[in-house]
Amino acid sequence: MSSTTSAKNGTWRNWGGNVGARPAREVTPASVEELAAAVRKAAEDGLKVKAVGTGHSFTAIAATDGVLIRPQLLTGIRKIDRDAMTVTVEAGTPLKRLNVALAREGLSLTNMGDIMEQTVSGATSTGTHGTGRESASIAAQIRGLELVTADGSVLTCSEKENPEVFAAARIGLGALGIVTAITFAVEPIFLLTAREEPMPFDRVLAEFDQLWAENEHFEFYWFPHTGNTNTKRNNRSAGPEKPVGQLAGWFEDEFLSNGVFQVANWVGRAVPATIPAIARISSKALSARTYTDIPYKVFTSPRRVRFVEMEYAVPREALADTLRELKAMVDRSDLKVSFPVEVRTAPADDITLSTASGRNSAYVAVHMFRGTPYQRYFTAAERIFTAHEGRPHWGKMHTRDAEYLSGVYPRFGEFTALRERLDPERRFQNHYLRRVLGA
Repeated sequence: MSSTTSAKNGTWRNWGGNVGARPAREVTPASVEELAAAVRKAAEDGLKVKAVGTGHSFTAIAATDGVLIRPQLLTGIRKIDRDAMTVTVEAGTPLKRLNVALAREGLSLTNMGDIMEQTVSGATSTGTHGTGRESASIAAQIRGLELVTADGSVLTCSEKENPEVFAAARIGLGALGIVTAITFAVEPIFLLTAREEPMPFDRVLAEFDQLWAENEHFEFYWFPHTGNTNTKRNNRSAGPEKPVGQLAGWFEDEFLSNGVFQVANWVGRAVPATIPAIARISSKALSARTYTDIPYKVFTSPRRVRFVEMEYAVPREALADTLRELKAMVDRSDLKVSFPVEVRTAPADDITLSTASGRNSAYVAVHMFRGTPYQRYFTAAERIFTAHEGRPHWGKMHTRDAEYLSGVYPRFGEFTALRERLDPERRFQNHYLRRVLGA
């Protein structure tokens, strides 16, 4: 059982602790055939079906009171094709295991998100992304998919085979079927040099277009209650490898980013008035550093401090306005926000319900420490995001419904028509999908 989901007395909980469900039964299939049989059996019993990964979504996208399918036996690499430069993996494979296995083979994904605890199918189905000028989300690197559809048949799709399914199923929200295997494009492993440095908020916004244009992967964190940010630029490097030293790595990544940060959040939760002072200290605690390593060691970092999160994609040209409004809102209010706001970008892609579908996007993510009231902050932030035609991340908290989403996704109707065809009886439906896709 994954460390992030617990099933005490039959209740499933997500990593953030904000979503729970009591499935009628749980199935852990050891093969695609067993999974297909479980879907057919659920239909006979009149039950809905949901596959669940590691529970890293903050929405109820995986919750069900029907049959919960756990994919942990469907893991591992099926095939590496060095001519096509692709790797085919079972859907339940954790990204961490994929990254390590690829590195051993001298291969890597082009881009990835900032954590790697999720399963490949959970991460791609919700549109997990990192940051990139040319390179897009993990789902945009998919070259083929295998999924079990509502009638228990196994469907394969790619640009050539069932292309209309491929266009949508790469970020399928679990609504079109259960993904059983994914074929990713890979490339020979490369080195990235990361340059992290503090920078004033106003300067980052003033120079954002230039910082974006000059770096393959640019992101920054703004600390609410301060005018400070921490920036990170990742660019390909000829080497040599210069990893973060073990002691420095432990101090910055474990002690400061996880240990001290955890304690600071406990203090902030107990005494919210201390948060602005803590924010000023923590925004200054991380000093500039440069290191060079293989991609997954640069893109990803451990996240042990539990939180809840909302993230929206806005058009890239709307980023500066969005952030200035967010800062003005926090400064005006009596909100106390202990978590930094994370800002990343993605180029437009061609996936039907990708947050970057058809438009160059910037992502703004707001977080709150688990167990602290987040509603007022998230509601105020969401008002700003939606005023800029924001698209909520499918796996993070938001209050949007099908009516709103059909207005910000030009191809929304294409997705719902495909769902009508593949799952006419809504075998894969749950409350969340009913809200975001409509009945």
